[in-house]
Amino acid sequence: MRVMGIDPGLRNLGWGVIDVIGTRLRHVANGICHSAPGEGVGDLASRLLSLHSQLTEVMRQYAPDAAAVENTFVNKDAVATLKLGQARGIALLVPAQFGLVVGEYAPNAVKKTVVGVGHAAKAQIDHMVRIHLPGVEINGPDAADALAIAICHSHHVQSAGRLDAALKRAAG
Repeated sequence: MRVMGIDPGLRNLGWGVIDVIGTRLRHVANGICHSAPGEGVGDLASRLLSLHSQLTEVMRQYAPDAAAVENTFVNKDAVATLKLGQARGIALLVPAQFGLVVGEYAPNAVKKTVVGVGHAAKAQIDHMVRIHLPGVEINGPDAADALAIAICHSHHVQSAGRLDAALKRAAG
């Protein structure tokens, strides 16, 4: 199974793709979609369009079987939170356009799955992603977060699959 993790952001949208082979994880690719602020009317719309185009190309290139996105946290700046939510909408929309069901995880759930604690620092996430994916070259903190989201989703999908199999065996 090929899993894509997406760390939404209006300026930097991180993405990471891993292959899951049994219980083994293998790094495929990672990167960051950048949208630079423009000038004038429609700046937000053009930034969202840029993210949509870039993420669509990544989806075409790597053809994941599953995708997951980190939930948005609410901060003190309501306008910034709304803009981040719109970028998150792009992160949900693009995989859905490719027919994928998109998993959603709270930041603490991702950290707990990958690091073992729900309030891990970015450096700890980066370190543990490197342990899970030996030899990986990470293209920045947003890409590291996206790989962590992909790892988190792969663990949850595998757990759900084992549970379904156990329930089927128990049912006879």
